[in-house]
Formats: sequence, structure tokens, C-alpha cells
Amino acid sequence: MVSTGLVITDEAGLAAPAAALAAALRPGDTIALSGDLGAGKTTLARAILRALGWAGDVPSPTYTLVQPYDLPRLAVWHVDLYRLESPDDADALGLFETDAVLLIEWPERLGARLPADALRLHLAGSGEAPRHLTWALPAAWEGRWPASFPNPS
Repeated sequence: MVSTGLVITDEAGLAAPAAALAAALRPGDTIALSGDLGAGKTTLARAILRALGWAGDVPSPTYTLVQPYDLPRLAVWHVDLYRLESPDDADALGLFETDAVLLIEWPERLGARLPADALRLHLAGSGEAPRHLTWALPAAWEGRWPASFPNPS
């Protein structure tokens, strides 16, 4: 896996990377969204869903754990594992039995159960400070990584 990143100066700055990422998504992809509280994980998930064509509300799935979206091109599950007590608790959510795209906040709660081919995105920063979006590119993403992102070679 190769890691690199972008500086995001404001919420609108997430739109272009979210659109490029949305265009590259395939059924069964897992996007692991990590970062501190307030870093913008849910904001990034919302931007990806908007880029995929979702026009409705995108509530945080903190309490529901999974919020499904049936979109014309893909099914997407927005998942928040902050309240997950054990990686084994994910079995009850059906995360390992779906071909929906998974946008998973707090993926570290899955431990070793996070799929090896998950695209790992990390947001650093909070408040008014710029965010740093970094990623680890697994082999499953080679050749379809959005061209608008820096080449992580």
C-alpha cells in the first residue's frame, strides 16, 4: 500500500475529491474513513453520496450504525462504528454479507476484520484549520485511482 494526501481548506474542497472517488467506486468496495472527532468523516461521506446523486438528507449513522442508500448506479451503506464494542459485533450488521459500497467511519473498531482491499482515507485537523486528507492505496485500487488525485507512485 502506498500513502499520500491532499490539503482541504474548507468543506467545499471535499467536493472534487469526493466526486472523483465516487466515479471510481464499484459494488463491494470498502472505504475506511478515519480521523478524530470533528475531522470531517461524515462530511466526506455526505460529499461522496452527493456525488453519486443522493439529493436527500444524509444523517450521521452514529445511533443507527448503518444508513443504507439505494442509488441508481450503486447501493451504499454509510456506517459508523464508533459505538461498536467488539469487531465480532459487526456480524449483526451484515457488513461482510453485502455487495453495497461501504463508507465506514471509525473502521479501526473492526480491527483485523477490516477488508485488506479497503481504501483507507484519513482526515486530520478540526475546527477552522485546514484538513489533511491522506490515503493508503491497496492493490485493488491500482489503475482506477482518481486521476485528479496525486499519483501515489
